[in-house]
Amino acid sequence: MIPRLSRRGPATAAGPAPDAFDRRLIAPMVLGSVLNPINSSMIAVALVPIGIAFGAPPSQTVWLVSALYLATAVGQPVIGRLVDMYGPRRLYLAGTGLVGVAGLLGALAPTLGTLIAARVLLGFGTSAAYPAAMQLTRSEAERTGRDSPAGVLTALAVAAQTVAVVGPTLGGILIGLKGWRAVFTVNVPLAAACLVLGALRLPRTRRPAGDRPGVDPPGMVLFAVTLIALMLFLMDPGAERWYLPVLSAVAAVAFVARELRVPNPFVDVRVLGGNLPLIATYLRQFLGYTTSYAYLYGFTLWLEEGRGLTTSTAGLVLLPLSASALAVSTLTGRREAVRSKLIVGSLVQITGCAALLLVGSGSALWVLLLTGAVMGVPQGLIGLANQTALYRQAEPARIASAAGLLRTFMYLGALGASAADAAFFSQRADTTGLHDLALFMLCGSVLLLVATLADRSLSTLTPRDTRNTRNTRKV
Repeated sequence: MIPRLSRRGPATAAGPAPDAFDRRLIAPMVLGSVLNPINSSMIAVALVPIGIAFGAPPSQTVWLVSALYLATAVGQPVIGRLVDMYGPRRLYLAGTGLVGVAGLLGALAPTLGTLIAARVLLGFGTSAAYPAAMQLTRSEAERTGRDSPAGVLTALAVAAQTVAVVGPTLGGILIGLKGWRAVFTVNVPLAAACLVLGALRLPRTRRPAGDRPGVDPPGMVLFAVTLIALMLFLMDPGAERWYLPVLSAVAAVAFVARELRVPNPFVDVRVLGGNLPLIATYLRQFLGYTTSYAYLYGFTLWLEEGRGLTTSTAGLVLLPLSASALAVSTLTGRREAVRSKLIVGSLVQITGCAALLLVGSGSALWVLLLTGAVMGVPQGLIGLANQTALYRQAEPARIASAAGLLRTFMYLGALGASAADAAFFSQRADTTGLHDLALFMLCGSVLLLVATLADRSLSTLTPRDTRNTRNTRKV
């Protein structure tokens, strides 16, 4: 399912071809990048047996999901900044090593609290590989002078989508064979494979003396407080939790004030504030994934409670969603066409959300399958287009931290979607709630289309001259 990458020259034992992407990097990049989606998806089928094992209600086991989201949303940009500073190899090896430790901790966890701690470690550990992959892609473009990463970026996107699809099935098989602890234990061999491939294939990065900026721990802490307070509120919004958005706002103001003062900020808000196209990409990522996750979570709940399908049948109904997303990503991945993908994805998403308004408890099964296939198309277009846009728009020296922020906005969309599902399905997932959710998704899809059409920079998005930046780092 991963697109074939072009090869312009042979790689030799002495090193990669001077004018072609080093294909030896693909395996560690892809394997490391799927650690997060596989852990995000496998846990879905493990929540019930874990709850039974520890005598914990769903209100407690849900933290196994939320803990990973929180840690990843904070960890991606923080670790991404460290990747920009120290190179991808060190952070990749440290992160994937932490995944192995977290897998062992989860496999031996005596309490639910320990298990949640293991998920936090998994969140931080899996946060290194994607920013590292984006930085490696940029470094290869600088080395070769050929800024044509469409195949590489598509490989990362399709691999993550594929693993997200098979994750619940794999988790079910592992639980059936070895029990729920197997969904943690599987991280040990995966981490070991990443460590071996990373040690053997990832290049060592050397910077000239005095060319390394400071780390800015206070800025990172303020960023984390801002994000965690906001996400905790989105996970369970209510008037009695008013202090969380207030805390988030205060921390955000303090964060911006600090970043404007220090010479080496964690997030260069001056550059980010002047890069409106990149900010627009983050907004599109949030809008696109809010609708995507709202559909995935909400429609699945409705299939079981509103339509009366069994869990296994509901899972089968979602297969066209995954199949069309993978097919579209694979078929369109080698052509960047960012603006076209975003416009088509938005229009199809609007169509799919409108179609949900016509779905009811008596709808034929083929109608539900067709709806899923339609909603899979924007999933295959929007995420890949935003990833490509970010690659073009981000400052090369901060590509890893910018990529981490892109993932953060994706998880903010996921949490916003969870809050919407909870609001519209307050008692049970009935058809009225589904239609209200569809209207919410429709509004978000329209905003996504407007944000795309209003962004004129997408029409002029072109490859950069990487040869001018090849001396920014020596690999």
